Amino acid sequence: MDHKCNKPDYADIARYESSREGEHHHRGKSSESLLNKDAILSSLAITPGQTILDAGCGNGYMAKEFSRRVGNRGKVYALDPDEIAISTLRTEAQETNMLAMVGDITTTTHLPESAFDLVYLSTVFHGFSPEQIKGFEMEVKRLFSPHGKLAIVEIVNRVTPFGPALERRFSPEELQQVLGLTPLATVEVGEYFYMQIFGNRPGE
Repeated sequence: MDHKCNKPDYADIARYESSREGEHHHRGKSSESLLNKDAILSSLAITPGQTILDAGCGNGYMAKEFSRRVGNRGKVYALDPDEIAISTLRTEAQETNMLAMVGDITTTTHLPESAFDLVYLSTVFHGFSPEQIKGFEMEVKRLFSPHGKLAIVEIVNRVTPFGPALERRFSPEELQQVLGLTPLATVEVGEYFYMQIFGNRPGE
């Protein structure tokens, strides 16, 4: 991703994150311009007909990318606690394969069990409390199809021009320790971001 010609305004992102609007479930809105979407999509190897959940979707920019790739036979659920964001996305998603829903992935949702080939969570995990992490893990395991994957995008655990306090960040190794899932790959998806991909534990 080329940052030289059109360098993001990190000061503007920092102001956004410090405001109420920048609470964790909406953090993806500010990080969109910094993420390498091509690297994300290539690593996830999405195929037509898959069912995908974008949990904490914000304005839905990645849900829309997923929607194009799963095609008419696939389905994309876009989930976020922000009712205003979901209302806007729901209007945009009319007559598409995308369903926008208000919900919290750290609790039991009304989403179908064992139905999802991919659960995607971007720049949200670091805002979870220990109790929310447990709830998130339980819900993801409930939603997974037999060969389902979880992809978590997070900001690197070092000093950056923006982002949460270092003590709130997770390295890929720390993510692997707190989640009872099998780590499959770690991918650089921007100058300050990585994506950790997980699968089910054997026998689950």
